[in-house]
Amino acid sequence: MTFTQKLKELRTRAGMSQEKLAERVGVSRQAITKWETDKGAPEMENLLALSDLFGVSVDELLGRESRRPTAGYLYESVTEYDVADPKRYDVKLGGARRLTVRGYEGEKLRVRLLSDTLSTLEADCKVRIDDSRGRLDVDLQRLNGLTEAAAREGLTIELDLPNRYINHVELATNVNELMIGELVAEELEFDGKVQNVTVDGFEGALEIDSNQDMKVDCRRLTGSLAFNQVAAVSRLTLPQDFAFVARKRGLGNSLYFEEAGQRAEDFSDPDAQTVIELNGMKSELFICR
Repeated sequence: MTFTQKLKELRTRAGMSQEKLAERVGVSRQAITKWETDKGAPEMENLLALSDLFGVSVDELLGRESRRPTAGYLYESVTEYDVADPKRYDVKLGGARRLTVRGYEGEKLRVRLLSDTLSTLEADCKVRIDDSRGRLDVDLQRLNGLTEAAAREGLTIELDLPNRYINHVELATNVNELMIGELVAEELEFDGKVQNVTVDGFEGALEIDSNQDMKVDCRRLTGSLAFNQVAAVSRLTLPQDFAFVARKRGLGNSLYFEEAGQRAEDFSDPDAQTVIELNGMKSELFICR
């Protein structure tokens, strides 16, 4: 498929007129017409804008769709679903080794399943999507005897969400590593088991409900981060210049502060906009920088 064919297909599938696409990319309608009739080609900045808008790689946009799985994995299964209006997402993914949740400027929900060990990945894992009014349920089902243990050992999941169509996200899964990036949501609630969390670009209210001891690396966040834990000890690492309010609620919880690996006085800022909160019972949170 050529670039002209791919562009027209993506635009039509997204329900956009040439005028609307031109407005979103920041070019004239005549430019879109030239691109779709092979009478002109977009510059790289416009290719990148189209890539972000439709949630595809530049190679795919140019018709060079690679058969190699994402990021060098041997096996890959991809499920995509067009989203047309804001939704509440209820996502149940079961066990996996790693989960990445990203927001982007496209209009599709995309679930990538990746593995180096699960050779029958496409047959053994199916993503079911139920779209009801204002709500999108996403359920990853394991088939053919694929065990939770095998999934936790060999399955990586990449979940891409369209930022413009996110209200609330409920995410249930058990993973070793969770990565959240460039996501904008009123609220994201994680419920399950996780050991290592990286937050590198999140705007909204983020809640982590997990009774495991955790290591959380929060690099960029605007809004709030709440730990809801029972009898757990977790460590939160923040950049040196990260301003936040620290709050402790619940029964028997304790907040501690560390700088350069040493216990320190409370360095939170009561006037900051971002809130770090510990809830639950009998848990400890070490806030480090």
